Amino acid sequence: MYPLPEREAVGTLLRHVLELLDGDVAKVYAELGLDDYRPRFSPVVRALLAEGPLPIRDLARRVGVTHSAASQTVAQLNRAGLVALTTGADARQRLVALTDKARELLPVVSAEWAATSAAMRELDAELTMPLADLLTELTEALHRRPFRQRIADAGLTVPETTDG
Repeated sequence: MYPLPEREAVGTLLRHVLELLDGDVAKVYAELGLDDYRPRFSPVVRALLAEGPLPIRDLARRVGVTHSAASQTVAQLNRAGLVALTTGADARQRLVALTDKARELLPVVSAEWAATSAAMRELDAELTMPLADLLTELTEALHRRPFRQRIADAGLTVPETTDG
């Protein structure tokens, strides 16, 4: 058994859980011969598969990440030859589309998605509530009242900064 982060180190604990989940999914990709495919690619690939080419900004919204995070993932997908970038209607807009190489991988990736979903349902059965439900509840609570506000309400005052 591996040592767990302190309960109060929630950020560390969340990163640890993500490393455990994504690390094993990455191992599955490697075992399937998909050495260039990363777990973070799947939401983007699934969105493009469902909706066709999208601007990065719309892709970020669809996947639920920042524009910066979507841009980084798209750059990695592009380096792996899984997406192509073209200029949109506005010269500043870049459209992201799946390549033939990505489409060729879809049967294997789709089988992995199905197996991963089944594994997650089995894991959820061991928990007091499904992980996605808990994370959704947490996200909604933090949108209602950001963690920064909660820290301030706990009594921490941040000194005013002065320019000069």
